[in-house]
Amino acid sequence: MSQSAHADPVPNRIHARAVPRPGRWIAAAVVAVLAAMAIHALATNPAFGWDTVGLYLRDVTVLRGVGWTLVLTVGSMIIGIALAVILAIMRRSDNPVLRSVAWFYIWLFRGTPIWTQLVFWGLISVLYPTLSIGIPFGPEFVTFETQAVITAFWAALLGLGLNEAAYLAEIVRAGLASVDDGQEEAARALGMKESAILRRIVIPQAMRVIVPPLGNETISMLKTTSLVSAVPFTLDLTFATNAIGNRIFEPIPLLIVSAFWYLLITSILMVGQHYLERYYGRGGGGTPRGKGPRKPRTGRQAAIAAAGTAKDDPFLEVTP
Repeated sequence: MSQSAHADPVPNRIHARAVPRPGRWIAAAVVAVLAAMAIHALATNPAFGWDTVGLYLRDVTVLRGVGWTLVLTVGSMIIGIALAVILAIMRRSDNPVLRSVAWFYIWLFRGTPIWTQLVFWGLISVLYPTLSIGIPFGPEFVTFETQAVITAFWAALLGLGLNEAAYLAEIVRAGLASVDDGQEEAARALGMKESAILRRIVIPQAMRVIVPPLGNETISMLKTTSLVSAVPFTLDLTFATNAIGNRIFEPIPLLIVSAFWYLLITSILMVGQHYLERYYGRGGGGTPRGKGPRKPRTGRQAAIAAAGTAKDDPFLEVTP
C-alpha cells in the first residue's frame, strides 16, 4: 500500500486555549464585593429614610414639580435651538455686523454664570418697571407693566433658553461647517435658493454632527432647571422636594426622591438620544450588511438627490 493510504484522513487540529488572565477575575471579584457592600450600606442605613422616600415618591407636589421641570426643559430647549440656528447662520454670514452681533451674544452668555443671568431676569421688573412698543426715541404705542407680563415662569424660561442658545450656536455652527462646501456650490449651480439649500441639503447632513451634543445639552438643561430658584421660580422639582424636606425635617429622603426622578427622566432622554443618533447616522459610513461597498456621492449628486431631481440625469454618472 502506498504511504498516502496509511496517512491519517483527519489532519491534526490545533487546540488553542485562551491565555489565563487571573487579574481580571480578581478585579471583578473586588468590584462585586464593593458593590455588595455599597448596596448593603444603602439598604440598612436608617438615615436614608426609605419609608419616607416611598411615601413622597408619588406625592402630588413632587409630581407637579416633575411636570414644571419638564416644561422648563422643553420650552428652554425650543427657544435655545431656534435662536442657536439664527446665531449660527449669522456667524457664517459675510456681513461683519451680523457676525459681530452673534459673536458678542455668544461671548456674553457663555462668559457669565447661569445663576447670575437668572438673578438678573428675576430683577427685570426692577430694572425696567414698564415695557413699551413704539418708535425708538419717538412715540410709544403700547405700554405695560413688566411684572405683569414677565412672571417668574417666563423669566426662568427666557433665562434658560437665552443662555442655552449661546452654547447650541457653536454646536450648530460646527455641524453646518462639517458639510462639504461642494454640495452647496452644486446646489447653487442647479438654481436652488439659499434657504432651500440650508433646509434640504446642509441641515439634514449636519444633524449627524449636531444630535449627539444636542442630546447632552438637553440632559444638562434638565438638571440646570434646578437653579431657577434664583428667579425665584418655586414650582420646579428641586424646590418642591427641598421645601417638603425642610418642612418635615428629613432633607435626605427628599433629596433621594428628587434624584430618582432626575435619573428616570435622564434615562428616557438617553434612550431617545440613542435612536435619534441612529436615525441621523444612517449612511454615515460603513457597508450595509449583505451589500458591497458603494461609491461615494459627489457634491452634485447629493444636491440633485436632495432637490428631488430625476435619477436618470446623465450628469449623475461618475466615470471610474
